[in-house]
Amino acid sequence: MNQLENINALVTGAGSGIGRAIALELATRGARVWVSDQSLDLAERVAKEIKTTGSTAQAVELDITNKQRVHVVAEHVFEEDGRLDVLAANAGVSTMNHFLELSEEEWDFNFKVNSKGTFFTIQEFARLMAKQKLLPNRGIRGKIIATASMAARAAAPLLAHYSASKFAVLGLVQAVAKELADLKITVNAVNPGFVQTSMQEREVVWEAKLRGIPVDQVVEEYKRATPLSRLEKPEDVARVVAFLASADSDFMTGEALEVNGGAWIS
Repeated sequence: MNQLENINALVTGAGSGIGRAIALELATRGARVWVSDQSLDLAERVAKEIKTTGSTAQAVELDITNKQRVHVVAEHVFEEDGRLDVLAANAGVSTMNHFLELSEEEWDFNFKVNSKGTFFTIQEFARLMAKQKLLPNRGIRGKIIATASMAARAAAPLLAHYSASKFAVLGLVQAVAKELADLKITVNAVNPGFVQTSMQEREVVWEAKLRGIPVDQVVEEYKRATPLSRLEKPEDVARVVAFLASADSDFMTGEALEVNGGAWIS
């Protein structure tokens, strides 16, 4: 399944969780993948994992909240490969708290990474994408895919700051999609639901403590809230990102695909 053969891709937050799954999925489909993460050790581990399958990958350290670092990495990628066809702006964070107890630090942390970091990433790479040639027989120059969240559609208690930061990601995606359309760059998003990652493992512990209930009860509530009756896997998200990275979605832009097992249905 080499739908992405000869495609260069970069994934942020690719050292674990959804980002790791996206990097592996894109590589499986033939893409040459830049595995970026705030932790170089984690990025190198995933790049090595990809290479053992016979695919091509390079690891790079990237803190998306550092605009200068994002600029340097973007320049490096284009110097090395000459172009970037797919940017998966996936890196993100979360914390939980009751709204009346929510601190300015928690608010700023979520917005710094989820909103501002995504803005830095898309802007720096899009500037260089805009200068590259069209993909052969495709009529587009590149694709940008942001990881938002079901929380950007259905806000939940304890997640006011996180939800607001992810709503901002969707607004960014829609506005940028309109601006970059003339440059033949598509911009879309995915909205994962209750995904089994290390982030979710932390969240269920936080939620259980804040609500005064057992961790197992939180997990069961997540499953009951999902019509397909199971927790989401990172690979469920990765396969949809791969679709958005492929030629099959070339006439889609400004969209947010709900990948949550029916936990949020418009």
